[in-house]
Amino acid sequence: MLYQMHELGRAWMAPMTYWAEACAKMFGAQGGWLSSLPGAAQTAAGCELLYRIGKDYEKPEFGIHSIDIDGTVYPVIEREMARKPFCRLLRFKRYADDAGNLRDLKEQQPVLVVAPLSGHHATLLRDTVRTLLRDHKVYITDWVDARMVPVGDGEFSLDDYIEYVQDFIRQIGAETLHVVSVCQPTVPVLAAISLMAARGETTPRSMVMMGGPIDTRQNPTKVNDLATHEPLSWFEDNLIQHVPANYSGHGRRVYPGFLQHGGFVAMNPERHFQSHWDFYMHLVKGDLDDAAAHRRFYDEYNAVLDMPAEYYLQTVRIVFQEHLLPRGEWDVRGERVDPSKIHRTALLTIEGELDDISGQGQTRAAHTLCTGIAEEDREHLTVDGAGHYGIFSGRRWRTQVYPQVRDFIARHAERRVPEAP
Repeated sequence: MLYQMHELGRAWMAPMTYWAEACAKMFGAQGGWLSSLPGAAQTAAGCELLYRIGKDYEKPEFGIHSIDIDGTVYPVIEREMARKPFCRLLRFKRYADDAGNLRDLKEQQPVLVVAPLSGHHATLLRDTVRTLLRDHKVYITDWVDARMVPVGDGEFSLDDYIEYVQDFIRQIGAETLHVVSVCQPTVPVLAAISLMAARGETTPRSMVMMGGPIDTRQNPTKVNDLATHEPLSWFEDNLIQHVPANYSGHGRRVYPGFLQHGGFVAMNPERHFQSHWDFYMHLVKGDLDDAAAHRRFYDEYNAVLDMPAEYYLQTVRIVFQEHLLPRGEWDVRGERVDPSKIHRTALLTIEGELDDISGQGQTRAAHTLCTGIAEEDREHLTVDGAGHYGIFSGRRWRTQVYPQVRDFIARHAERRVPEAP
């Protein structure tokens, strides 16, 4: 019922939102007679702020059309390599690849970026992908908004997530592949590779795990506390909704994106209020660059997707409440997840010093579990001064983190792969 009320409110707000957008353009248009009226700048700024608060935020585009490498610009094409009901596998293919003239292409390693299914779209990793493209063939998991998946396509659980990751690894080719997981997927990625190793399958050359909840008992954050202070039944009763009839996933049980977004904002309401006030003042003063930066950030931040209920509830229980992975008690469809079975895959864990989503030690816990990986094939990096997003996006990612990720991948692309004992 809550989802239906949200949709009703959204429909009620739509005319006011369109009106605010029109007024912002009329009073802000350069050379227009309305823009010369007293108070026009304040009116235009206020209307645009109202428009942006009330508008719908659709999934953004990756928008990676070219990549600059050593001063040369190469075109980039986004290609769909595989499609499943709840995810697409995308590749960002440099147009010059086929010409064979892009930095010894044959030596460049394929990298699968496993994006989080935790509220925001995979486009949140746009900077991660763009940077990796300098030196690698890049693939990414592009998760589908659950409200757009018909009920007839079945449910989607954490077990299904693991199977998706395994299928994508096999399709790309594990022999030369490197897997980068950011935040939430560190857990299912570790499980997927552990299960493949236990079966005797070829596993990727390396796995890079960034800011993920491998063991949330280490330095728990507010996010971790929320998941443990209420029983699982509370999450099911209060957060799970049915998709309304105006979406193709009508009737599917989901954790709606609008509830997730409310939770994101509630973590730092003062910061978001100040950001919107600053945006208003930038518009009034004509600081267009700062205003554009605000739009870019919130166009991404406010675009959220619905998560399948089965996946969400299973994640809360297994990862945050029962800690089955670090306790060695996690079974996936009858198979025990045992990271000690991994031998041929190198491990790099990365944490931010100021991460308030995955506390220090939560990702590093993977080293304690992956005892079958040789000491020389395991590394850890703590990024000074970085929060959660700073380890995979922005200046610190590009200048401090990525060079170490690049060098780690290069070392383990060249070295002889050890055999399992």
